[in-house]
Amino acid sequence: MTRPPELPQHARTVATKQPKLTSVMALKLVLTAVFWGGSFIAGKIIAASLPLMAAAFGRFFVASILLVGVAYHSEGGLPRLNRKQILTTAALGLSGIFLYNLFFFGALARIPAGRTALFIALNPVVTALAARLVLGDHLNARQWLGIGVAMLGSVIVIVKGDFAGAWHDLSQAFGIGEMLICLAVLSWVAYTLISRTALSLSPIAATTYASLWGLLFMAIGAADDILSLDWIGLDWQVWVSLFYIGALGTVAAFIWYYQGIKAVGPARTAVFTNLVPISAVLLSAVLLDEPILISMLIGGALSLIGVSLTNRR
Repeated sequence: MTRPPELPQHARTVATKQPKLTSVMALKLVLTAVFWGGSFIAGKIIAASLPLMAAAFGRFFVASILLVGVAYHSEGGLPRLNRKQILTTAALGLSGIFLYNLFFFGALARIPAGRTALFIALNPVVTALAARLVLGDHLNARQWLGIGVAMLGSVIVIVKGDFAGAWHDLSQAFGIGEMLICLAVLSWVAYTLISRTALSLSPIAATTYASLWGLLFMAIGAADDILSLDWIGLDWQVWVSLFYIGALGTVAAFIWYYQGIKAVGPARTAVFTNLVPISAVLLSAVLLDEPILISMLIGGALSLIGVSLTNRR
């Protein structure tokens, strides 16, 4: 058997910078967006019965128990961390779990969900820019186009095709709610970029330690609510929602998102978050009998095209 010719140095460099997104990894990232979309529905049920910080604590309490179990079942336990890994996982828990939930729920308490979603739609673009500036990641013109198309599709779904009304809404005063949701976006971008520096840990180990750190920060911040709540007396729907958002919206989704960052980098992974509002709308239509508009179908198709452009070799 003859040895295949080596690629030129430039081609080898490009191949190194642009790793292949496998169909399995793509499916995991799509399901991650679906699980996060379903978390909006579960979150509404939980938020109606629990204070915001206590709700976030309940989510990651369930997630942390499951993650520790997964770590011991699949990897024989959690590795002992060195000083750098302790600081890195603490930063992951602080940014992507504690601060993100604090800012996100704080914004939802002050501004409409649609206005919040418009800011969240900027997440992939901000992540791509930050990855370029901080990590030196390279994206070609087609991939930047894909990010833009995916974001456009996401915005079409969020505003239901009414750009004039959305622009009028966004042109109003920039208040505390808007500031909080911008901080939420920056917190998630920080989590995504910090994840790159924690790649010496497995996705399960990194996600578990980050969740445990986030749980600790939430326990400190919401101690009074946690101790005063009648957890046993909660409705079964709240417990089902907590299990869903903890097991699928956190354990599976965070591990797969982290695997995506490890496989193809933060910018190409973050573009899949454009599918979150689309999945939330579709699940609301199926579970809550909400109408499906033509703008949702158009926006969903554009987002899928954008994701494909960004990750196509």
